[in-house]
Amino acid sequence: MKTLFFLLFTFYFHLVPFAQFNYLPSQVNSHQEIDYTQFTLSYNEEHEQPDWVAYELNKAEAEMTRDRCDCFRSDPNVSTGSASDNDYASTGFDRGHLSPAADNNMSDEANKESFFMSNMSPQLPGFNRGIWADLEEWVRIKAIEHETIYVVTGPAFINNLGKMGNNEVTIPGYFYKCILRFDGNSVKTIAFLLPHVGATGEIKDYIVTVNTVETLTEIDFFPALDTSIENKAESQFETGTWGF
Repeated sequence: MKTLFFLLFTFYFHLVPFAQFNYLPSQVNSHQEIDYTQFTLSYNEEHEQPDWVAYELNKAEAEMTRDRCDCFRSDPNVSTGSASDNDYASTGFDRGHLSPAADNNMSDEANKESFFMSNMSPQLPGFNRGIWADLEEWVRIKAIEHETIYVVTGPAFINNLGKMGNNEVTIPGYFYKCILRFDGNSVKTIAFLLPHVGATGEIKDYIVTVNTVETLTEIDFFPALDTSIENKAESQFETGTWGF
């Protein structure tokens, strides 16, 4: 009986935290965090775009399809006022989704929320429609393959390319994605850090550790993990476990 109790307790201890995993990064200064149907973001007023956008993506969500609303608009929920569509007009930069429209297909409303300007960052067309789109598709494939993954993505304000529009939206020098999944009782992570200019080749060429992105952005990713587990997971460079 004691053995059975121990096994049940161990199973419960490991299963419940994973099922209720809080994947949000730590708060950045006093920046406003906003919850939407399928993602949460931290809005950076100085740069007029997110510090990060975080979301859980499961197999069913990744397989859903829905017509894009293409309804880009300012976000009325940003207390300081978000960037506007006019900030991007005639600049040569795309309104680059951070939580992709294709990852927000649970409902028409969810898809519309992904078109708030608070979820956008200026991206060169070749970047947005090229290697960034390739990375977004890879993320969906991994969500289908592993049932559930957790994604944190955003700009890294290093070697920025200037500002644009009346709201002076910063054009980031880099973009990142940090991904976590549970494999039984172990935690697997992978991260990508892509230069906004000159990111060519394949996404595997831009794999880094989560710790690397934390150092550059000064954001604490996945702080809900136990400290010892977090330190080990975020220093991983195990590309083979992700199919590379």
